[in-house]
Amino acid sequence: MPKTAPLRLSSPGGERPPATLAGLLREWLPGQRWFAGKDRPVADLDVLSTTELFPGCLHLLVRASPTAVPAPGGTPPPGDCYQLLLGVREHVSPRLARALIGRVREGPLAGLVVYDALQDPRSAELLLERLRHPGTAGPLRFEADPSVSVPAGLTPRLLDAEQSNSSLVYGDRFILKVFRRIQPGVNPDLELPGALAAQGCTRVPAPVAWFRTAEPRAATLGVLQPFLPDASDGWALALRALATGDEFTTEAHELGQATADVHLALAAAFPSERATGNAHTATAMTERLEAAAHSVPALRPFVPGLRTAFGALVGRDAGPPAQRVHGDLHLGQVLRAGRDWFVIDFEGEPSKPLAERRSAQSPVRDIAGMLRSFDYAARQRRPWRPEWARRCREAYCAGYAVRAGWDPRTKHALLRAYETDRAVYEVLYEARHRPDWLPVPMAAIERLAVRGG
Repeated sequence: MPKTAPLRLSSPGGERPPATLAGLLREWLPGQRWFAGKDRPVADLDVLSTTELFPGCLHLLVRASPTAVPAPGGTPPPGDCYQLLLGVREHVSPRLARALIGRVREGPLAGLVVYDALQDPRSAELLLERLRHPGTAGPLRFEADPSVSVPAGLTPRLLDAEQSNSSLVYGDRFILKVFRRIQPGVNPDLELPGALAAQGCTRVPAPVAWFRTAEPRAATLGVLQPFLPDASDGWALALRALATGDEFTTEAHELGQATADVHLALAAAFPSERATGNAHTATAMTERLEAAAHSVPALRPFVPGLRTAFGALVGRDAGPPAQRVHGDLHLGQVLRAGRDWFVIDFEGEPSKPLAERRSAQSPVRDIAGMLRSFDYAARQRRPWRPEWARRCREAYCAGYAVRAGWDPRTKHALLRAYETDRAVYEVLYEARHRPDWLPVPMAAIERLAVRGG
């Protein structure tokens, strides 16, 4: 099937029967874990590009527009672009029942069944073949590191734990992350690991192959990297230590060293920006606080105290130069294999614009994210173990200082502000997605607002 021009599948505000492809996708998308607009039903769906990857598999970029009505004088909320790989058959076997989207009754695919092709082992195998043999398919371009050989015939399996993307593991040797929500530009999860590999940094699995699109705008679609089959993520290891009553300070100290190694390599790979003051940072943090308090009433009594954390930045030491950072660092974004820590998932916060995620930021942001993660882990079991978290935080900062040459604990105002900003983000996230977890960041909010850190 040749690439099509952008196609409107439903008229604005109109309803079409679910038997159309648009109707089927409108019903299916909100149920996917990686779909960002679960609280906003899909009103309109546009196909931006269609490419036949191989017989029986279509690659689609679609724009899903929400039903939300803008405020008077405002503009309609923008739609999000998603990447879909659709299998197309006359009949689907029972083993693909979970992948089923539905049977199309109208339009070019009338009479055919469509399903999520990433759940089809045969389609997953053929997708890997595309990556093994660089080339183009319509607007799609498949590229690879010529120095790495990826063998054929690796058995694929789809990971269940992904949230904002989908990941396929091939033969426990490689992992392919397929980005679901697509924004124009180079995705940091391809850009940063590639740059770190060029710097000789071994803390990050280097990209082996990747694919992009040139239309409707250039964007990264997926990245293949080495898979670490015997590794455990930091979150699971921390919870295991808590369950057995063990300390985690040695691991935290080494994790601090690993974080500093990555920051130093990123500073060498990308230009840093001289710190010019914290007024802009304080203003942005305050604005995020006020927006979160508007959405989460439980946050409102603490707003005055939290503002002081941001206000204390003005006129203080601006801290280390701004540079490229991970952007969403926590225990779930690190892996431990043997005695080595590896950092993964450099995409940043997917909800933020790509330009913001690719901008230079203070490395203290990453440090604060990890410190908050230790607190999250300590509160997963009762009785809560705040001293366990405190010792991990101290060890992590000490390990970071060994490698980086400066100690985050000496930047108290900066660290408190970034930790407060992170906790505010967590409150908003938990209120929207996991209300039962809201007491975890709220405990930090009370500490940061009342006790000053």
